[in-house]
Amino acid sequence: VAAQKCRKRKLNAILNLEEDVCNLQTQKESLKKEHSQCSKSINQIKQKLNSLYHDIFSRLRDDQGRPVNPCQYVIHCSSNGSVFVIPKHLAKSEQKQDNRKE
Repeated sequence: VAAQKCRKRKLNAILNLEEDVCNLQTQKESLKKEHSQCSKSINQIKQKLNSLYHDIFSRLRDDQGRPVNPCQYVIHCSSNGSVFVIPKHLAKSEQKQDNRKE
């Protein structure tokens, strides 16, 4: 009787583990789909941002009316929502300061 109970407990444990494995596989597939959707969304947002970035720089002009070179300037968004076009070398030094603060 003790051996039968032991085998029954072992069988129940195996069945529970198999069920857990099945549930985890389903969850894994769901997470893969979600990851794929998130990656697609991120890529779409990156494309839109890149398009917006190029559109902004195509419209910007310096004091003499010449187009602003996007290789020399970056668009900087501050934490209060302000947007600035600043030289890249200033943006890099500002990022270093922000990293030090963190």
